[in-house]
Amino acid sequence: MKQRARSMAAACGFIVGAVVLPAAHSEARAQSADLVLCDRVAADPTDSDKPAGIGGAVQIAPSDIAIAIKYCRLAASRSRRALYELGRAYAAGGRWPQAVDAYRGAANEGSTAAMVALGVLYASGTGVAKDEAQAHALFQRAADAGNALGVTHLAAIGNTGGQPIDPAQQRALLTNAAIANSADAQFQLGLMYANGVGGPKDDFAARSWFEKAAVQNDPDALDWMGSFAASGRGGPRDVTAAKSYYARAAALGNEDAKTELKRLECSIMMKDRRGNIIGCM
Repeated sequence: MKQRARSMAAACGFIVGAVVLPAAHSEARAQSADLVLCDRVAADPTDSDKPAGIGGAVQIAPSDIAIAIKYCRLAASRSRRALYELGRAYAAGGRWPQAVDAYRGAANEGSTAAMVALGVLYASGTGVAKDEAQAHALFQRAADAGNALGVTHLAAIGNTGGQPIDPAQQRALLTNAAIANSADAQFQLGLMYANGVGGPKDDFAARSWFEKAAVQNDPDALDWMGSFAASGRGGPRDVTAAKSYYARAAALGNEDAKTELKRLECSIMMKDRRGNIIGCM
């Protein structure tokens, strides 16, 4: 049949081309639409594969799970990001064996986000037999590739009885990920500098990393930048800037930032017996 079609194309020349090309373009548009819809409901904000223009969702909404499974499954054969997002959709629906398969497939194709997600399942024994050695190996692969969550999970699994990660090594791995513009790595690295973990304490460096993560709207980094600006830690004291940082963090749901913003805006605060702010003057 294909041979006959080619013969007809040769005989009809540009006429067949005019018919075939729109069909090819339609197929390309359909493929793109699958991935667009998959990304819209299932993209992971921390996934390094995610294009900058896609916001992502920390958790897939229950009402979006069926949509995510449908369109991510259609796009998965052409995109490791979609395959990872398919795993997220299955996980959100509690379909753990399918989630494991999707994560494993995406990890085998080089998705560091999938490596971390699969590692978490092995570490907790969700959908698979618990295997901390396997979890450690997956976190290590992700960390070596510059995934900040891989680094933090690697440290966490070491602290719970696995192979411990040296804090200096953790700082070095986070630095690589932070330079690659991972907001999570920039925030985690800021904490290490602020607390003197893995190397000397350096408030100036901590503030610099917090600021880089804050530019990317990381709520915890915004909260810490508010604290540093309000106190003059690691740089000039700027209460106006502190209010702005706290307001942005509060808008993203950071409860500590909401409290600190009220504190800065109140000259006298009224609290209940539990210490909760109930008003200000």
